[in-house]
Amino acid sequence: MTATVSFPIDSPRDPRTATVAYERKGAGEPLLLLHGIGHHLQAWHPVTDILAAEFDVIAVDLPGFGASESLPAGVPYDLDTIAPALGALCSELGVERPHVAGNSLGGLLALEMGRAGLVRSVTALSPAGFWTEGERRYAFTVLKAMRAGARTLPLPLLERLSRSALGRAALTGAIYAHPARRTPEAVVAETLALRGASGFEQTLAAGGSVRFTEDVPDVPVTLAWGSGDRLLPPRQGVRAKHTLPGARLVRLPGCGHVPMHDDPALVARVITDTAHAADTTRATDTAHTPDTRTASTITLR
Repeated sequence: MTATVSFPIDSPRDPRTATVAYERKGAGEPLLLLHGIGHHLQAWHPVTDILAAEFDVIAVDLPGFGASESLPAGVPYDLDTIAPALGALCSELGVERPHVAGNSLGGLLALEMGRAGLVRSVTALSPAGFWTEGERRYAFTVLKAMRAGARTLPLPLLERLSRSALGRAALTGAIYAHPARRTPEAVVAETLALRGASGFEQTLAAGGSVRFTEDVPDVPVTLAWGSGDRLLPPRQGVRAKHTLPGARLVRLPGCGHVPMHDDPALVARVITDTAHAADTTRATDTAHTPDTRTASTITLR
């Protein structure tokens, strides 16, 4: 069930308050889930029940997306604001240094949280920020086109399109490898989320100059890329691996840009394995007893 929470955030002017929507389920070590631009926390629904069997799962609507409120006037939608704000959100929820998994924009934010020492492990699924300028312009063009379509389609036409496999492919084929598998209800809901995303333009504008160029050396990091990602192509994963040499680069066969829907079980295993790598590091540091649940245990199909 979705709830809301308000918490203070820093701003260029003075401390302000942000209010975001989130869902929380499960028990165990905390795991924060961050969606991509224009999406909503429901993007994680295919994997939340799997993950909740082992983790205290917190899926968040980022500020200005989903059911979350826009940031206060004058507060930028940039990394320097949003990443610390997510740290403040965790504090408000009584969570200290969660594991974090993010997709696209959420993956970039997850890496920034890792760089800032706010989390204990990072799983970044097709994270933004490792593009060439040409790749960035292409991705932004596709995203703007999806946003324009979402804003102009009358609801009856959207619902009619969502009822056919061809229509679902037209609406969401840019981000899923298997859009026909999506339910009509889910396609309508995410299209409406994209339509209503008050933070879309400001987030996209802030991302125009973003390049992730620093390593995240102190926590386990997994970079996972869908083999069928048409928005941020898998070659960006190789680039990301050069930036983060200690990270594990994982290929997700048969998955698109939002892999949680294309192969939920595989994505859940990748996230779980990354969290277990953090357990291994802590056990080695404290007792010199290695945990056998390492990244190498994942078998990719």
